[in-house]
Amino acid sequence: MSLTLEQLNLLHELQAERRLLACCGSRAWARGVAAARPYYTFDELLAASDRVWWHLTPDDWREAFSRHPRIGDSSASARNTSEHWSEREQARARSGSAATLAELAEVNAEYEDRFGHVFLICATGRTADQILDIARERLDNDPETELRIAAEEQRLITHLRLRKLLDI
Repeated sequence: MSLTLEQLNLLHELQAERRLLACCGSRAWARGVAAARPYYTFDELLAASDRVWWHLTPDDWREAFSRHPRIGDSSASARNTSEHWSEREQARARSGSAATLAELAEVNAEYEDRFGHVFLICATGRTADQILDIARERLDNDPETELRIAAEEQRLITHLRLRKLLDI
């Protein structure tokens, strides 16, 4: 499942895009990162990832957001690499109390109604209570501010997943 950087560089462009989509669900991002190969260091890959990400449109960002399960959703089942990674990233959040998870589901729904996309946070190492507090705070943001915050969270998640893709 994991690749070396050299193997990523040698993949056919469409194969590279498919593998990169597991790291970030934006097709434009995957195309851009695949097209910028070869990468000689992991830091070059991260820099290209960021460069491509911040030049995408808000619709491209929302496409990436749409590939994420709701935070704390215990009904999500891993059918592909990205979903498997999400499951592991959210492990602490899913182990919250029933009351916290129920409240998180309510805040998720309110967030989606307000902003039109799933609540996105780099959940690795965070508890359900911590995520719930952050979600409540972010409900007070205006849509433009929140879109940028969610985009930054996606960028952080993408970095984690690129590490997983390359087993770094």
